[in-house]
Amino acid sequence: MSDGVPFHADSVRGFLHRPSGGEAGDGLVLTHGAGSDCSAPLLVAAADAFSAAGIAVLRCDLPFRQKRPKGPPSPGGAAVDRAGLRVAVAAMRDLVPGRVALGGASYGGRQATLLAADAPGLVAFLLLFSYPLHALGKPGRPRTEHFPRLSVPCVFVHGTTDPFGTLAELRAAIAAIPTPTELLPVEGAGHDLKRGRFDLAPVVACVLRQLAG
Repeated sequence: MSDGVPFHADSVRGFLHRPSGGEAGDGLVLTHGAGSDCSAPLLVAAADAFSAAGIAVLRCDLPFRQKRPKGPPSPGGAAVDRAGLRVAVAAMRDLVPGRVALGGASYGGRQATLLAADAPGLVAFLLLFSYPLHALGKPGRPRTEHFPRLSVPCVFVHGTTDPFGTLAELRAAIAAIPTPTELLPVEGAGHDLKRGRFDLAPVVACVLRQLAG
């Protein structure tokens, strides 16, 4: 397992994981949730798993986290966070010759989907850990109005006890996405995916299939 190499370019701050067996063909940008940063154990484990499979991974801090080490993002700063992800994708494009995917956990994943909906062709694939389908206790206000505008394949990794959206709610929501989607449930896990049987191998295999397509 590797912690990656510190990476700083333009407004991007994070850690770069390169495959140990040679040059990477494809790349993946990963970012964090509202209460975390790019050193979240989930992102580190995912970066290790993907780099071991031959994909370069940049796990990066969103702009709101670069401004302050703790605290949630402000609602008015979401556009800035998406702009930061766009710059991170551009940085990854300078590092690999192949396709670039984008993903994140919770808030970071939501911003990734919004960016992809607004910028068709920017990335080849979306990987979404614990997508926050709605706010706690507010299932009647889903955060999915942009789903019909998504034009790339998506994989959702979701705990079966996630309070930000049940599996049934998520299945119904992703039916509006016009591109291929896959939902990988994590039995017994909540929003943080720390409980239950969480195996990254099927996630890596799914992304590799999509990138090879």
